[in-house]
Amino acid sequence: MVQLGAVRKVYGKRGNEIAALDNVSTGFDRGTFTAVMGPSGSGKSTLLHCAAGLDHTTSGSVHLEGQDLGTLREKQLTLLRRERIGFVFQSYNLLPALTVTQNVELPLELAGRRPDRGRVSEILERVGLGSRERHRPAELSVGQQQRVAIARALVTDPAVVFADEPTGALDTRSSRDVLGLLREAVQTAGQTIVMVTHDPVAASYANRVLFLADGRIAGEIHAPTAEAVAERMTHLSAWAEESLAAPTAGGEQ
Repeated sequence: MVQLGAVRKVYGKRGNEIAALDNVSTGFDRGTFTAVMGPSGSGKSTLLHCAAGLDHTTSGSVHLEGQDLGTLREKQLTLLRRERIGFVFQSYNLLPALTVTQNVELPLELAGRRPDRGRVSEILERVGLGSRERHRPAELSVGQQQRVAIARALVTDPAVVFADEPTGALDTRSSRDVLGLLREAVQTAGQTIVMVTHDPVAASYANRVLFLADGRIAGEIHAPTAEAVAERMTHLSAWAEESLAAPTAGGEQ
C-alpha cells in the first residue's frame, strides 16, 4: 500500500543540517495496522508526514498504491491526499461552528462529492456517535471529539489512514475505544493504518511495531505485547541517551 525507499529528510541549511530521516526503507501492507515508535526526536512524525505526502523528502521515494508521490504536482498531490488518504491528529482539527455530521461530511464537500447521508450515519454509528449527529464539538467530550475525527478520516474510504498520537490527550477508556475503532477499520474494511504513538499499550493494538532511533529504523516487532514494546523502548531510550552523550560511539539496535 505504502512503500518508502531510501528516504532522507534533512532540515536546516548547509553546515547546520539535521537529518530527521536517514535512509529509511520500509512498507505498510494493505489491511495492516502499524504503530511507529521511538525516542523523542527519532523521526516518527517526519516519517508519517513524508509517507502521507504532507512533507517532501530530501531524497528517496514514497509510493502510494504504486504512485510515486515525488512525481506529482502540488494539485495532483492534494487530490490524492483528499481521495486516498485519511488523517487523524491529536488536536482533532474539528470546526467548532459545524455539527458532528457536517464535520464528518467536510472531506466529501471539499472533494466535490455529494455526501451520502446513509453512509455518514453508518460511520457515526460505527464510532458510537449515532445519537450525537446534531451536536457541535464543544458539546462533546474529548474522546467523542476524537471519534468524530476518526469518522471524518474514514468517510471517504481512504486506502490508508495516518494517525499522529491519536490517543495522546485521552483517558484510558477513551483511548481503548479509539484504538478499537482503528483496529476495526483494518479488520472489517481492509484499510491500512499507520499510527505514531509513545504508548506501549496503544502499540499493542497494532499488528506490527516499527521502531525508529536517530532517524533510522531500529527494528520491529510483530504481534506485539505492551510488555515487549515497553522493554524495547527502554533499550532504545537508553541507547539514544548514550548516543547524545558520545555521538561517535553510537550504533543501531
